Amino acid sequence: MLPDTLPAPLSAALAARGYETLTPVQASVIADEAQGRDLLVSAQTGSGKTVAFGLAMADDLLIDGALPPAGPPLALVIAPTRELALQVSRELEWLYAGARIATCVGGMDAVRERRTLNHGAHIVVGTPGRLRDHLERGALKLQNLKAAVLDEADEMLDMGFRDDLEQILDGTPAERRTLLFSATLPRPIVALARTYQKDAFRISTVGEDRGHGDIDYQAVAVAPSDIEHSVVNLLRFHEAETAILFCATRDNVRHLHASLVERGFAAVALSGEHSQNERNQALQALRDGRARVCVATDVAARGIDLPGLSLVVHVELPRDAETLQHRSGRTGRAGRKGTAILIVPYPRRRRVEMMLKGARIAFAWHPVPTAEAIRDADRERLLAKLAEPVEFEEEDVALGARLLETRAPGEVAAMLVRALRASQPAPEELAESSPNDRPQRETEHRAGFEDTVWFRLDIGRRQNADPRWILPLLCRRGHVTRDEIGAIRIGPAETLVQIPRAIAGRFQASVQKTAGKDGDEGDLMIVPADGPPPRGASHGRRPSNAAGLGGRAPYRAKPTKPRRT
Repeated sequence: MLPDTLPAPLSAALAARGYETLTPVQASVIADEAQGRDLLVSAQTGSGKTVAFGLAMADDLLIDGALPPAGPPLALVIAPTRELALQVSRELEWLYAGARIATCVGGMDAVRERRTLNHGAHIVVGTPGRLRDHLERGALKLQNLKAAVLDEADEMLDMGFRDDLEQILDGTPAERRTLLFSATLPRPIVALARTYQKDAFRISTVGEDRGHGDIDYQAVAVAPSDIEHSVVNLLRFHEAETAILFCATRDNVRHLHASLVERGFAAVALSGEHSQNERNQALQALRDGRARVCVATDVAARGIDLPGLSLVVHVELPRDAETLQHRSGRTGRAGRKGTAILIVPYPRRRRVEMMLKGARIAFAWHPVPTAEAIRDADRERLLAKLAEPVEFEEEDVALGARLLETRAPGEVAAMLVRALRASQPAPEELAESSPNDRPQRETEHRAGFEDTVWFRLDIGRRQNADPRWILPLLCRRGHVTRDEIGAIRIGPAETLVQIPRAIAGRFQASVQKTAGKDGDEGDLMIVPADGPPPRGASHGRRPSNAAGLGGRAPYRAKPTKPRRT
């Protein structure tokens, strides 16, 4: 139930929007101890911060429950990106019905913005650079300002906006309130708060579990060469209404977007190389359903709020836990459930585990959906879709009758199923275990493997050793083909691989040359073993503890000479 202390116009707006209760951060900013004070608020993305600071500045905007005539702004909201500023404006428009809200962001018509400011506004929302420009030109007048809001303050400092923020705040009245909202409170944020806030009331709704409660964090481990195929299978398996894929660079966004479109996905791209008009068109395509997948860089996706966004895929790993949470916070918003999936190259699993555990984010390892699993899910989705009630048009009924005149009902149904399947992108086949990895008796050999040499890798079950990524790694490092690799036998802390003696010397020379030259995988030690593996060792079957928590990372190991016997 909404609090009785809310002004009537805001209470009515919230009820019309479907609010029955306030989120923790929204309730905290209107508590008695927060009234009239500067606020330093730490809350996660998607927790309702925009409505929170909208409620917090109600006493600064309303006089006897109503807005005064528009003039120089009473409230100023500063956001790091265009998308976030536009989103904030949309939220405040329905919360303060009838308010004049001016939005000032880069990439828009600055002349039109100045004209709007000259006509008066109750609230101004903008990005630091554009607001500073209007301030210096005299179009933004702050003498009547009663509340200044810094939204996503940590991100603005990371993006280098400190000077802009300081110049804007220095131009505001000393008695104004400063409401500072940030997902995290690093030292620069605390220093900024000390400079521009007085006796700030500190609010934190970040629980001990740093991951958002409505987001299911998952991780999938893949061979580096299978990352793109994994993206395809994850999209096909989850079939989210809207999904966003994060890449680290513009080039990778461009490549992945082109690859998905070629496969038949309705996808758009967002990166720094796109104009504001292109970005607006891409977001509109996602909102109206013409596109279901967005491939984006971190900064380009900042502030995106898509109601149907239920899946976030980290195609390239974030640089730290904070970036992970900012990315993932695009889903699981306003009480809706979401899924965030990290695609982890096998050699970086331990590093990712340490990052997630250090950030206290609960997660689970999952296998990449196989083509068969996707086909099973498709069958269930198709049956569920066909079972839904449908209102038929007369033309549809007539066309169905004509089909039944020439085809049996079973044939018509099969044609329908085939047409629906043909409209979906095909799943990808991922790297599989070699057939030679299956258990076999010591006396049984494939042709060409009667005389072999065993090589030892310094990883085992505790490090999540798996033939699906060991096999392509051996081929790259040893310059051999899959058919030239025999049994792969996995022990607790090491893995033994069978190589025909005829090519063992060449294989050993190649792995020594490639040591340290294949990223993290180049640090893996591969040396001749002292002898055959003991009986009963694992024969390349995937270990049951696939999550591999607590395993040692096999990085920086150096090749060593085999011991003499």
